[in-house]
Order: sequence, then structure tokens, then C-alpha cells
Amino acid sequence: MTKAQDTPAGFLSFTLHAHLPWVINHGTWPHGMEWLHEAAAETYLPLLRVLANLERDQVPANFNVSLSPVLLEQLAHPVFLAEFPKYLTRKIVAAREDEAFFIQAGEAHLTETARFWRRFFSTALDDFNALGGKIIDGFRHFSEAGSIEILTCGATHGYMPLLGTDESLRAQVRTAVQTHVRHLGSPPRGIWAPECGYRPAGRWNYPVPFAGNETAPGFDRIGVEQALSESSLDYFFVDTHLVEESERVASPYAPRGSRDPAPRPIAHGPQRNLYQPYYVDGTYGDATGQRYPATVFPRDPRTGLQVWSGDTGYPGDANYLDFHKKRFPGGHRYWQVTGHNVDIGDKRPYWQQQAAERVKTHASHFVHLVHEALQSGFNRSVPPILSAPFDAELFGHWWFEGPLWLETVCRTLHSQNTAASLTAGDRTARIATITCGQYLDRYPRAGFIAMHEGSWGAEGNNQVWLNPETSWTYTHIYPAELFVRELSTAPRWRDSCLAKRILQQLCRELLLLESSDWQFLITTGAARDYAEMRFLTHNDLFLELKSIWQAFEQDGALNQHQAARLAEIELRDSIFPDIDPSLWAAGARQARPATGEAAAI
Repeated sequence: MTKAQDTPAGFLSFTLHAHLPWVINHGTWPHGMEWLHEAAAETYLPLLRVLANLERDQVPANFNVSLSPVLLEQLAHPVFLAEFPKYLTRKIVAAREDEAFFIQAGEAHLTETARFWRRFFSTALDDFNALGGKIIDGFRHFSEAGSIEILTCGATHGYMPLLGTDESLRAQVRTAVQTHVRHLGSPPRGIWAPECGYRPAGRWNYPVPFAGNETAPGFDRIGVEQALSESSLDYFFVDTHLVEESERVASPYAPRGSRDPAPRPIAHGPQRNLYQPYYVDGTYGDATGQRYPATVFPRDPRTGLQVWSGDTGYPGDANYLDFHKKRFPGGHRYWQVTGHNVDIGDKRPYWQQQAAERVKTHASHFVHLVHEALQSGFNRSVPPILSAPFDAELFGHWWFEGPLWLETVCRTLHSQNTAASLTAGDRTARIATITCGQYLDRYPRAGFIAMHEGSWGAEGNNQVWLNPETSWTYTHIYPAELFVRELSTAPRWRDSCLAKRILQQLCRELLLLESSDWQFLITTGAARDYAEMRFLTHNDLFLELKSIWQAFEQDGALNQHQAARLAEIELRDSIFPDIDPSLWAAGARQARPATGEAAAI
């Protein structure tokens, strides 16, 4: 493949993963709905403003944006639509009260910062109203305009390597795709595997005994790549080490006898390791013989650390807004980071203009890092791509200047590319933004690799989600998964609307039990009490629904109390209204429709 003169030398692909656990009807402050309100005001609406600014000025964005299904359900929920404007109004009122206080105290600079917060939250309210409350439609507009590619995630962010049945893995994926289509009108092409967790196919044993000390036998489980491919998902993301430590394999669908007898490690040239996508070796195929291998994009480590780290990365810069110090009761922030490990009482006042200047410096530095990372592959026939995946909430919520930084990176690249195009078609320094789907439509994969199990968590394995502090959660999850599979496989639920309702709610509570957020919050200690309480709540509701099912099975009906409790639980956890229990039936799998785009390998 030869490059056209106007083809960039390399590509940058941002992926922003927007996700929050189910918090509606489960608390408000300090944990609960406040999380959703903060993320909407400080991340999702600001990202839409960034996209609007870039669209207005004809500057390419080309972000991948992952909107988790559980987040989509919450952004469209009547409770959020009613409560979010009230939250914004409270923030506006608090800013006015701060302004009056600082005027009386003679604090001119803090007075201006209070006015800034009033404008910020007033703008959020105006934007929300302009969208008719439909934040999802804002993202859908930019997707249809070609500015972003919207990806999905596991239905409730279930950590795929530790799910206890193939049916649960497939149901997380298939429910996600169905929810994505319902909210966004078309199926997703890519997925953010929760916590960038991956597992290959192979023999697996349950890592913990079940509650009651029983344990089911091990089984041969499918790999993540197979579940994704079956649901017509083409690509996902993994952490750096899974690709660096992978084995290269020849195409499993090449002519007979051409496959390497022994996989060999990939050579450690950086552009080979990290700056091209790879097919994932696995079991693929359907009844027609068509095969659709999934593709993986590895995370770039250096730029990732530069953006993530609050100690050595951009968010820790002394001039940026400090996340932790807030003025109560309104909760607005008036202080800058000031320095690493500076006591909260010694934080200096925040100066917005100084922070904005640092954004320019850090955007230029990031673009320089991308050039450094990709330059060894600039002269190859297939241009390299740097994949930069991040949690979306980093931008705006945790790092307040993050959305402005994203916009400035895009403007910096666009400016450089425009200058290069005016210099006799000079492409040697050109790097463009691109979505993963756009890249895969233009360029081939770099071959097949076989990856081991892992994640982007601590030590690159499962320990954030399965450790002595969290193992007890899986003693409840695993028997719940097997119970749902048993009921979904049996025909009884199909013969009664009431039976279907009970099983649907059991499926919802199982999905909520499987959320990786609970183990993450317990392990990190960020909101351990809340996470433990939430897990136990969903487990209690699951067990109550199990008892309701058993009563129905015995009597063919429910008494008044049981019927009322079912309705109450349905109202409280009203997620995935069209959930399909058949997804959990033993052996249930998706038949991927033929598209004519099976891998010719």
C-alpha cells in the first residue's frame, strides 16, 4: 500500500469512556444522584460544548465516545430529567451567595471566581434546556455529523474476565447492544470492555466457593472476543502489556498447513507493538462458515500516564483547579492544586487565566509526545495510530480544564496540518485525529495475536476486582448467575406475563450485582460503605425476587404483598425496560448476520 501525498504520517485516536453505576433511587449525597449530576454538568455538557466549538470552526474532532448502557438509561430517566435542573439551580444560587459573601469580605478575586461559577452552571442549564433535556441526542447529533463514533460497553459494566457463565458474558454484551440501538438509533461498531478486562477461551474454575460453601464444577469458557464478534462488535481496547506480552500467531483461516506450529513473541519494535491494531486469535465462526475476528487497539502508555496522573501528569499542575477543596455549603471550588502534597489548608486561590495558559502548554507538549511515539513508523506503508483511551469523567469533573485541553489538542493538530499542507504538501509532520472505525475502514490489521487474561487495573490483572476485600461479592454473584440461567432455560416464564415480569426483574438485579463499580469502590476505598451497601441491597432484592418466583411456581399467582413488592422493586430499579431473559438461557448465543465483510484471511 502506498500513501497518497495528502495522507497523514500518523493518527491519534482519543477514546472517552463515559460511565456511572446505577444511582437513580439509590441515594443522593454524598454518594448517589450527586455523582450523576456532577458528571452531567462538569463532563458531558462541556464535552458537547467542545464538539460544538470544533464543529463551528471546522476543526476535526474524531473522538471515540463510549456511552455505557447504564449511563444511557440514567440520562434518559424521568428522575434525572426532573432533578438535574434543580441541581443546577442550587449551584447557581450557591454561587450568588458566595459572591455576596466575598464582596462583603473585600475578596475581589474570589468574587470574580464566584461569578465564574454562576456563569458556568447557568450555561449548563441553558444547554440542557436547549437540548430539551436530551443529552443523549446531543451526542447523537455529533455522531450523525461524523465528528465522533459512539461505542457501547457492558450493560452494567460487568467485569468480563470474572463473569461466571458464558451466558452472563453474552447477556452483558447483547443487552448493551440492544440498549445502544434503542437510545441512539443504530448498532455500535466498537465496545469499551469494562476496565479494559480481557479473558481468552479456556478451562476455568470458580475462584471462590459459593455462599453456603458449595461450588459448581469448572467448565470450558468462551473468550471475550467471541462474545463481541457474535454481537457484531468489531473492536475493543486493552492495556499496553496485553499486547506487549502477547504471542503472534499466523492466521487461523489461512490455507491448511500455513499456521505456525508454535506461536512466537512479537518483536519489540514500538510501532509493531502499540501503534497498529491486531486481530485477536480466538474461536470464531457461524453456521455459514463466515468468520469475523475482533480487533484490539492497545493503549499507549506514555501519553496515558501524562494525562492520567495527578502526581506527574497534567492534572497535577499547580495552576489547575484543585478537586478536593470546596467551600461549603455550596460546594464550589476556589483554589488551585498549588503543588504536590500541599496541605489542603495551604492551597492558593485559583486563577482561571493562568490555568488556560497552562492548557496551551500542555496541549503542545502532548502533541509533541504523540509525534515522538509515532515518528519511527511515519514512513511505513500503513500509518501508525496512537490509541489514547481515558475515562470521560477525567475531563471536566476530576480535571476541570480537561475539556479545554482536548479542544486545544485538536486545534493544535489542525493548525499544524494546515501549515504543513501549505508547505509543498509536506506530510512528514502531519498527525490527524481519527476514530477507530475510520482507521479500520482504511487500513489493514497488523496480524493475529493471542493475549493472556488481564486488565488496565493494578498489576494488570484481576486483583482490583477480586481480592480478600471483595471476594465475598462473588460468592453471591456466581449462584445468582446459575439460578437465572436455570430459570431462563426452563419454559415456565414464557407461558405467563407475571412469570416473565419476575424473571425480567431477576435479570435486572443480576446485571446490577455484576457491576464492576462495587468491587472497584471497595478496593480503592473511594466510597466503600456505599458500594458494600449497594451490593448487599441488590443481593437482598435478588433473593427476595427468588422467593417471589418460588411462591409463584408453587401457587401460580402472587398474594397482595408479593405483587406489591414486585411492583416496588420494578419501580426502584427500572433499568432496561425491554430486557430479554432468553439471553441467559443455556447455550444462548447471537447469530451474527452476514455482511459480506468477513475477514479475508
